[in-house]
Amino acid sequence: MKFAICNETYQGWDFERTCAHIAETGYQGVEIAPFTLKDDPRELTEGDAAGLKKIAEAAGLEIVGLHWLLVKPAWMHLTTPDDLLRKDTVAFASHLAHFCGALGAKIMVWGSPKQRNLEEGWDYDEARDRAATALRQVSEAAAAAGVTIAMEPLGRKETNFLMTAAETVELIERVDHPACRLHLDVKAMSDEEKEIPAIIRESNEYTVHFHANDPNLRGPGFGEVKFEPIMAALKETDYNGYVSVEVFDYSPDPETIAVKSLEYLKSVTP
Repeated sequence: MKFAICNETYQGWDFERTCAHIAETGYQGVEIAPFTLKDDPRELTEGDAAGLKKIAEAAGLEIVGLHWLLVKPAWMHLTTPDDLLRKDTVAFASHLAHFCGALGAKIMVWGSPKQRNLEEGWDYDEARDRAATALRQVSEAAAAAGVTIAMEPLGRKETNFLMTAAETVELIERVDHPACRLHLDVKAMSDEEKEIPAIIRESNEYTVHFHANDPNLRGPGFGEVKFEPIMAALKETDYNGYVSVEVFDYSPDPETIAVKSLEYLKSVTP
């Protein structure tokens, strides 16, 4: 099993220093949040991608993919009935897919809860259809770049659309494109009624990426979630993608987060 960590964990570090520490710690990959590269990710270019790829490869790392896609610009939205705004969102996501491919990366994790929330009065079925149509268009661009969109279920405190893996799989089936698949996140799955290993087993046909974290917003092993059955379920289902550490609480420091998270994950991997 391969392990990665998200670059925003290294608050205030440049990409070269970040990659050096990630590699020294023993990870095989780095996952990138586009807003950490430029304040307006629409300005990211193939030249930027080539430079980042060179830095990662020099450190011995693979760039796994992108996540936190719609943080900036903040007005993008997936389910909106505003056709022009949804068109802009498709264009931006397609741009990120092209950039992701230029990085040599394969995955785009689509979380962005605020940019998919349904507003009061919106019909759920209509919103789901709008999302499916938009994602099918983005998936076409992603496939051309060798990239897979990985849709992420998120907890009820974060969103009111795609709150479970099962609901997300329903949308993926409606999109009906091989470049649109599922991402699973331990913090998010902890909000479901089902046990996490059961979700992993039921979703294995669709799952292409995995985030390791805890509902306390810290890394794996820093909270109450026991990862032994989680890692066992991933192995049982022949998951061969990355397990990527994603935290939202950056204390005490990136070094401790990176080292202790990887040590714990390796200790519980069968």
